[in-house]
Amino acid sequence: MVQQALLLDRSFAALSDATRRGIIDQLGVGDASISSLADKFQMTLTGMKKHVQVLERAGLVVTRKVGRVRTCRLGKRGLEAEADWIEAHRKLFEARFAVLDDIIGELEQERKDESS
Repeated sequence: MVQQALLLDRSFAALSDATRRGIIDQLGVGDASISSLADKFQMTLTGMKKHVQVLERAGLVVTRKVGRVRTCRLGKRGLEAEADWIEAHRKLFEARFAVLDDIIGELEQERKDESS
């Protein structure tokens, strides 16, 4: 349970940044070197390495060094746990809004009955 929470924390933290989401999108098209990602996002190599490290810690990206080139690819675990968490909370919000809609409907009906 704690492990799962830590995984979600790392994933959501990693995905909270637009550049890192862009990296995920780019790697969805195909593997890329850190230097090509840095060029694509117009940032320094050091800056891109930091973004990739955050994604690696979250298990979203895997890197492999061959010679002088470090290549990035999407991690195998995907975002299933994150999607499940989001879906569970979407259902929770939906249920609460349905109750709120019922309460508002009752109040509006009472107001109509009083004004008649």
